[in-house]
Amino acid sequence: MSPPTSRSRVLRIPALTRVEGETALHLRVHGDTVTEARLAIYEPPRFFEAFLRGRAHTEPPDLTSRICGICPVAYQMSACRAIEDACGVTVGGQLAALRRLLYCGEWIESQTLHIHLLHAPDFLGHDDVIGLSRSHPEHVERGLRLKQTGNALVELLGGRAIHPVNVRLGGFHRTPARAELRPMAERLRTALDDAWDTVRWVAGFDFPDAECDADLFALAEAGTYAIESGVPTVLPYGEPLAPRSFPLRDFSAHVAEAQLPYSTALHSRLDGRRHLTGSLARWAISGHLLSPTALEAAREAGLGEPPLRPDAGGGGRGSVCRNPYRSVLVRAVEVLYAVEEALRIIDAYEPPTHPYVEVPARAGTGHGATEAPRGLLYHRYTLDAAGRITDACLVPPTAQNQGAIEEDLRRIVQAGLDRGEGSEAELTRLCERAVRNHDPCISCSAHFLELDVERVPGTT
Repeated sequence: MSPPTSRSRVLRIPALTRVEGETALHLRVHGDTVTEARLAIYEPPRFFEAFLRGRAHTEPPDLTSRICGICPVAYQMSACRAIEDACGVTVGGQLAALRRLLYCGEWIESQTLHIHLLHAPDFLGHDDVIGLSRSHPEHVERGLRLKQTGNALVELLGGRAIHPVNVRLGGFHRTPARAELRPMAERLRTALDDAWDTVRWVAGFDFPDAECDADLFALAEAGTYAIESGVPTVLPYGEPLAPRSFPLRDFSAHVAEAQLPYSTALHSRLDGRRHLTGSLARWAISGHLLSPTALEAAREAGLGEPPLRPDAGGGGRGSVCRNPYRSVLVRAVEVLYAVEEALRIIDAYEPPTHPYVEVPARAGTGHGATEAPRGLLYHRYTLDAAGRITDACLVPPTAQNQGAIEEDLRRIVQAGLDRGEGSEAELTRLCERAVRNHDPCISCSAHFLELDVERVPGTT
């Protein structure tokens, strides 16, 4: 039964662990109404932006990759693009293709980790992947195979699977011969079957009704599904399907960061509104640019047609998916796309004459953004004439998504209360699922810890 309307409750989950770093959740429930949801990231600040100042312009790709063990490639690629932009260098041809191939490896391993090990137990009634492995071992084994394939691809191009060491400004320290990619192509062909099976598997999940009322925000790139480059693009909530883009150099004029008293992470607003990055945003903005095979998988998964027309601007036959529970469908389709895209790049690969282009230092400010599995990751660096970094700004997707996650928590818990799910255990379960829908950057994969309940006097 719902709690009586004559009291308020403050519910605290003091530590969440399926997120990047240390996070707690604070809910205030007054009678039958959820009045506040706060996702409080309380780990000590890491000061990456501060200690980048004074470093050489060649260092950010290696240094920033240490921010995350799940998405190091995203940090490396965003850093490279920003520094190269500041120095007036464009990397193209086979070097750009190899960067996209490396990023495909990260998408495969990261999205697969979330789908099979972290998110699927929520849909299948298990507390964790251990329980899932007992009832559905074949699905867990498939997920591990896919993840190992993604790791192997990152290791092949990056030198190691975690925190790659072969990436540098202008390209790579070393590029592979065609013969080195052949065994990987064979492995990816097997992975393509596993990716199809994953799409069909998650399509059978039961998805609660929910809607995220945030603006959708992702990169868009002409002619291709944006991964390692693109233009920031917004699909506003509650307006006609008319995406709006702005130059990357204007990112900070649109995305404003603010410090909130309950969190050491900055919260972001896009033109003063909540926004959401990640798979749902990418599907809405660039879904029409997926490969024919990936679009077929999307239809089979129940996503239907992409909401935008290929000729840009205006709505198409599809509709925007705003149900955060269904984000797992888009992730599964993106894994299939990344496998297929990796095969395409390998098939067309010709070793470049040199593994990198020179990036000489010069004074200036550069901007870089890529699509990490969890959403748009932005870097900005200002260099002096000697190439020393005088200013750095890093805006990760999780920080941008916090406002949308908090509103989702409020709405989902409110819906639970309306259904009579008012116990602390039930509310905790709802909150766990709501947070995991967005896959905030993960540093470990255990469940949330105990839930503390503080009852305070209420008013009628």
